[in-house]
Amino acid sequence: MARMTALPVSTYACSSVAGAFIRPDPSSAPAPAPEAMQKMFRDVDAVNREIREAGAWVFAGGLLPHTNATVVNAKSGEVLMTDGPFPEGKEHIGGFWVIQAKDLDEALAWASKATVACQGPVEVRPFDDEPGA
Repeated sequence: MARMTALPVSTYACSSVAGAFIRPDPSSAPAPAPEAMQKMFRDVDAVNREIREAGAWVFAGGLLPHTNATVVNAKSGEVLMTDGPFPEGKEHIGGFWVIQAKDLDEALAWASKATVACQGPVEVRPFDDEPGA
């Protein structure tokens, strides 16, 4: 198998995982206190401001709980729509950032701030940037 040449990557997705602080299943644990949720929202807003001020901001957004998902899937020439999520799991993406960073280390530094603000895990994954784009 031929080895692919590494391309410089500058765009990263940082996905926050709902399931740590935010409950994946409302029946599984008591809801966090409103004061705790407000602190988390303030902390995330502060990280968002910092990312914008640094010029690394592309886009970000929080998602409604996975119980609001709809899966759209083309199968055997037919488009099927089912209540989601896809795939089934205990943890789901609760929100995400799309950022510009000079390298993975810089993206991980932003994710380090985001995980503290979100009070849960943040996955960092580079975009598959097209050459010359």
